[in-house]
Amino acid sequence: MQILAGATTLEVEVDGPDQGEPLLLIMGLGMQLIAWPEGLVEQLVGRGFRVIRFDNRDAGRSQRFDALNTPHPMWQGLRYALHMPLQAPYTLSDMADDARALLDALDIRAAHVCGASMGGMIAQHLAACAPARVKSLTLMMSSSGARSLPGPKAAARLAFLGRPVTPTPEAMLAHYLRLFQAIGSPAYPTPEATLRATILRGLQRGGLDAGAGVARQLAAIGADGDRTPMLASLTTPTQVIHGQSDPLLPLAHGRQLAQAIRHARLEAVPGMGHDLPAPLWPLFADCIESASRRAA
Repeated sequence: MQILAGATTLEVEVDGPDQGEPLLLIMGLGMQLIAWPEGLVEQLVGRGFRVIRFDNRDAGRSQRFDALNTPHPMWQGLRYALHMPLQAPYTLSDMADDARALLDALDIRAAHVCGASMGGMIAQHLAACAPARVKSLTLMMSSSGARSLPGPKAAARLAFLGRPVTPTPEAMLAHYLRLFQAIGSPAYPTPEATLRATILRGLQRGGLDAGAGVARQLAAIGADGDRTPMLASLTTPTQVIHGQSDPLLPLAHGRQLAQAIRHARLEAVPGMGHDLPAPLWPLFADCIESASRRAA
């Protein structure tokens, strides 16, 4: 369903009992709400959560910001490497405002919040700027943005940058298949047939030409800088989940994130990469539930 969250129209899905504990899930760069696996959502609903998923701005069926400029990722990357200031059409804080406005639209005073990758960065801003709205915080395969942290492995970087110039269905399927295989969990590989079906569903739902939206979101990440000073103010019960084999955001990101947030707990998962493989769904649900109990 479409919901007007502040000034941004978001595509939203809600699962679970109306009286369940609200759990807001925030997805990562360019990903849609369906990137939260249905099986994981079912486990969370089974634990009593009212699970709220949404497409971030510029993703899936949510509002696109094509009227704004589209930064070139290569030039943005060069400016970042040279420690030059980056300009973004909108900020991660703006995206956190979308999430806060969504809670308002759903008449939810406060929710447990779980963000994956970029979604975890957005969740950090939400917890810092509106602490009363966040009961507990779970940050999956995310980062503080500190400059000292290691960058992606070469294979992951190449797969990410290899987006086709002409976004035909075949080219986009091949691109995302290479990308998801490059960043996936080595100990829990997703079968290729499952990956293909997931990618095709996303392409059919969100369209082929999402590159401009991804570029704008990526610019928001790059322009955000180091959130470590901001994180020092957080008192929200926090769980960090990070794969020991994450090639996109290596484990050092999760370790530093847990150190930056007061009383945060780190679950460093052996064999996990930068994805949400089915064998780990019970662990993810356990961690989210554990964080929520600490907020009681």
